[in-house]
Amino acid sequence: MAINKVHDEFYTLDLTTGWEVPPGYPSGIQQKILSGALDEKNKSGSRTRLLRFDPGVYTTKPFVHDYWEEVFLVTGDLTVGNDDKGEGGQSFAPFTYAVRPPGAFHGPFKSDKGCMLLEIHYFDPA
Repeated sequence: MAINKVHDEFYTLDLTTGWEVPPGYPSGIQQKILSGALDEKNKSGSRTRLLRFDPGVYTTKPFVHDYWEEVFLVTGDLTVGNDDKGEGGQSFAPFTYAVRPPGAFHGPFKSDKGCMLLEIHYFDPA
């Protein structure tokens, strides 16, 4: 299976444009796709993205998906396992990392002060 990413050497990212709310997320969470694409219907591809939370934003239900996910907390704070009111959970600081196999339930998530994550998503090669 071919990886659907182009060769890019170092360049400065424009962090002021290209952000969008991913489907199923609240408006205070936005993604910026850096490379690739993920075809969830056909279970193929890979993507690298930045995901940012505005301060005080939280999700209310766990996530589960059919692809691998690697997550690195670049800046800010991220709490994992809060309830549907944004209370509770375990807080993490920058430079923490998670890897999740397909089918793993994770979250909900919140950020008190805002954060930015680097995420890599991919399907197992066929």
